[in-house]
Amino acid sequence: MSRKPPEPVQVVKERRDAALARLAGSIPYARLLGVHFDRRGDELTAVMPFDEQLIGNPMLPALHGGASAAFLEISAIVQLSWLTLWEGMESGAPMPEGRIRLPKTIDFTIDYLRTGLPRDAYARARVNRSGRRYASVHVEAWQDNHARPFVQATGHFLMPPDGV
Repeated sequence: MSRKPPEPVQVVKERRDAALARLAGSIPYARLLGVHFDRRGDELTAVMPFDEQLIGNPMLPALHGGASAAFLEISAIVQLSWLTLWEGMESGAPMPEGRIRLPKTIDFTIDYLRTGLPRDAYARARVNRSGRRYASVHVEAWQDNHARPFVQATGHFLMPPDGV
């Protein structure tokens, strides 16, 4: 009985990073907002770098509520899709070819807790429930202090029929 030797850590890391880049790159609005993801194992932190175009009220200045909401929704969708991809990658399945099928938003409730300042924003999504057809996700975004989110949301999503 001979076992296949494990892949080098760098090869596994590169494969995971390439899968995440392809997943995040499949969302055009994420590219427009400049959203990218920091990966530590299976945990993702979304990053939306500050850009003057994201200002909604120049008198304060404050981040536009729509940009904040889109940032949260993108974070939730990518986290859901990443969990599905992660399970496949860990079981040895190849990355799906062609277009990546993303979860569809059923509803998305946003709580604006305080003004989004003209700074980089970070978000993490927590999947509360994920089944074959339906998923529930909670996501929070913060800027300087993780314990003080400036916006949070809860979303419900229709999962793609064949996973990602």
